[in-house]
Amino acid sequence: MGRYYYDLHTHSALSPCADDDNTPNNLLGMASISGINILALTDHNTTKNCPAFFEAADRYGVIPVAGMELTTSEDIHVVCLFERLTDALDFGEYVSGKLIRVENRPDIFGTQCVFDKDDNVIGEEPYLLSNATEISVEEVTELVGKYNGVCYPAHIDRDSNGIIATLGTLPENLKFSCVEFHNPEKIEQYTKKYLIKDKTVIVSSDAHCLTDIRDKEFYFDIDGVTTPEQIRKKLFELLR
Repeated sequence: MGRYYYDLHTHSALSPCADDDNTPNNLLGMASISGINILALTDHNTTKNCPAFFEAADRYGVIPVAGMELTTSEDIHVVCLFERLTDALDFGEYVSGKLIRVENRPDIFGTQCVFDKDDNVIGEEPYLLSNATEISVEEVTELVGKYNGVCYPAHIDRDSNGIIATLGTLPENLKFSCVEFHNPEKIEQYTKKYLIKDKTVIVSSDAHCLTDIRDKEFYFDIDGVTTPEQIRKKLFELLR
C-alpha cells in the first residue's frame, strides 16, 4: 500500500494577501522539499492558475489537484476539489459570474497574478477575489457535484470564515463528507462537541506563504495505483 502525504489547501499569488513568491513552481518545489506527494491549489474564488500548476507539477514529482477556496454568500470558506482540471476550470468560470465584483486594491491586497508554467506573469485579476459570492453554503455541495467535484468546509477550527464560528454549528442538512482543520490539536475537542464523527478529517496548511507548507504528516493510504490520474481517482473515492 502506498502512503501519500498531502496538503489540499494552498494559495498562489493570485489570491489576495498571498505572497508574491507563491508561484506554481515555488509551491510545488516547497511541497517536494517538505515530502508532500499530493498538493492542491485552492486560490480564492478562482482556478485560473491551475493550468500552470498542472503543467509544472511533473518537474517536481508532485501529484497536482485543481481546486478553489470558495467564499459563500454567508462568508464561509469551502474547499472545492476536482479530479479533472477541465471540470475545475468550468467551475471557475461559473464562480466568476457569481463573484460580488469590487475592484482590487493592489496597494492593500497585493497584485493578483496569473502565471504560466514557467512562473511568468501572463495576466492579472482586476476584481478582488476574496469577496463573497452569491453561492450559499446550502447549495454548494450539489453545485460542486455537478462539476464532478468534492467540497467541504475549510478550517472549521478558526473564527475567521469558519462554518462553525459563522453558524454556531455544523448543520446536519449540509451533506459534507469531509471537514478541514488547520490545527490538528483541536480535532478531538471539535469531534466531541460537533457532529463530525462520520466525516473524513482533512488537515491542511491554508498556505499563503511558502513557509506555511508543513513537513509531511497527514496522509492517505492508496493501494494498487501508480499514475497521477489513478492516484487522483482513488483520492476522490476516499474523499467522497
